[in-house]
Amino acid sequence: MPLSALPFPNIGPDIFSVEIGTFTLTLRWYALAYIIGLLVGWRICVATVKRAALWPASGAPLTPRQIEDLLTWIIIGVIVGGRLGFVMFYQRGFYLANPIEILKVWQGGMSFHGGFAGVTIAALVYGIRQRVPLLSMADLLALATPPGLFLGRIANFINNELWGRPSDMPWAVIFPGDAAQSCPGITDICARHPSQLYEAILEGLLLGFALLFLAWRRGWLRTPGAICGLFLAGYGFARSFVELFRQPDAQFADVNNPIGYVVQFGDWGLTMGQFLSLPMLAAGFGLLWLAQKRSAIGSVS
Repeated sequence: MPLSALPFPNIGPDIFSVEIGTFTLTLRWYALAYIIGLLVGWRICVATVKRAALWPASGAPLTPRQIEDLLTWIIIGVIVGGRLGFVMFYQRGFYLANPIEILKVWQGGMSFHGGFAGVTIAALVYGIRQRVPLLSMADLLALATPPGLFLGRIANFINNELWGRPSDMPWAVIFPGDAAQSCPGITDICARHPSQLYEAILEGLLLGFALLFLAWRRGWLRTPGAICGLFLAGYGFARSFVELFRQPDAQFADVNNPIGYVVQFGDWGLTMGQFLSLPMLAAGFGLLWLAQKRSAIGSVS
């Protein structure tokens, strides 16, 4: 074992399993992360809409009861969008040849960008039907999202998946398994960046605390679109940055493209994660610009 590396903790992907006749009921860390993330996000939304002073003069975009109704739409959007996003963006060929495998969500394979698209569509449909202010609703959902991102990335780490590139940093982790230990040019034990934890810290903790501070202490919710814009830009930047340390997606990498670029210009390119983050960055900065412009107009008038 390299002296500077950390051993992978002795934690399996399953929390417990119960045999019920011929059926096995298993609770996995990844499923628990989704459940707790949604519940924490729901409580953040309820607590926030109850603080009238945080919102514009028109008030909060949703009532606590409407948030409960919206939660059902969000769950459907996360699961359907996350699964279809993974299928389309990362393993389209395999699932086109084996379409029945798309339904086996319990075997893993979810995409944040797909889940985000699913939630966006679900929230838009609900918001239009209920005639709620869409930008303020988007701010509320953005405020509630980081806890789920944090827990999801911790679950990725526990599941021994989406690990980073080989590294000799003192916090590098020795992930188990032949795939994790297959490191070209390294004959000894291979340690890797714990890129899942990088994302948990950047996308979950830092971005989440920044959004809560600006919403609850700096009045950003009174300018519709500002919190959502910061979330989109913050996530897009964090994901693009951590992609520099993540192991390339095997389906995109080959001898001539070891980094797994999906868009390449000579020695420079974009991974799938970076490419899918570009629209989020553009939308985020666009919303921040619009919010700043509205705020400036409001202060003049």
